[in-house]
Amino acid sequence: MTDQFHGKVVLVTGSGRGIGREIALRFAREGADIGVNFFRNRPPAEATAEAIRDLGRKALVIKANVGDLDDLNSLFDQVDNCFGRLDVLIHNAASGYNRPSLKQRPKGWDWTMNINARSLLFGAQRAANIMQKNGGGKIVAISSLGSQRVLPDYVSVGASKAALESLIRYLGVELAPMDIVVNAVSPGMVETKALNHFSAFAEAKEKLVSEVTSRTPTGRLCTAEDVANIVYFLCTPQANMICGQTIIVDGGYSLQARI
Repeated sequence: MTDQFHGKVVLVTGSGRGIGREIALRFAREGADIGVNFFRNRPPAEATAEAIRDLGRKALVIKANVGDLDDLNSLFDQVDNCFGRLDVLIHNAASGYNRPSLKQRPKGWDWTMNINARSLLFGAQRAANIMQKNGGGKIVAISSLGSQRVLPDYVSVGASKAALESLIRYLGVELAPMDIVVNAVSPGMVETKALNHFSAFAEAKEKLVSEVTSRTPTGRLCTAEDVANIVYFLCTPQANMICGQTIIVDGGYSLQARI
């Protein structure tokens, strides 16, 4: 534990559970105060906030659907009103309707795009305005290998993550002159509860985990802690020259051709 982020404020969307929670705690251990965001499930968000306070840091729990522009604006208003600053935005909240392309519906498509991609654009606008008051900041979004590769029933999420990665490149270039560094992290399979939304995983969890692990050069799955460590690094001064990039964290799984 250090004080590298002492006095700094970090907002992590979707931080009640899984990767978001681990990222929030990683920054809290480094001295940051945290905005904890959730939409549907308050108890895990409150538990994350309590763990942050146990580390001696401040935590603000905010209910907001980032896919709704009014909620998104309220989220940033509350962070600004409470802390008076924002140094890091972690765009982690994600959702989607997992079904084949020919079974997608307009409502599910819009829902997925709004939460996963649109909220990054308009959240970055709000974040940049607040960050400029203190000389800049960092924005990191969580993407997915499905942005570039075809996964079963993943079309809406995969397309939204591809849009997210494109936004990262544009925002990286346009916000750099404001001393706001923008990047993304794309994890491989991380064994969290989110995987239970995939029928293939729910039906054959042990087999799928074993198969992916055997095809991963490092010999294990990526963990939420692995992701949090890379996200944290991208927000340190040592990573200032990494701009508009998507960093893949999958133990080398995606490098190999499947024969």
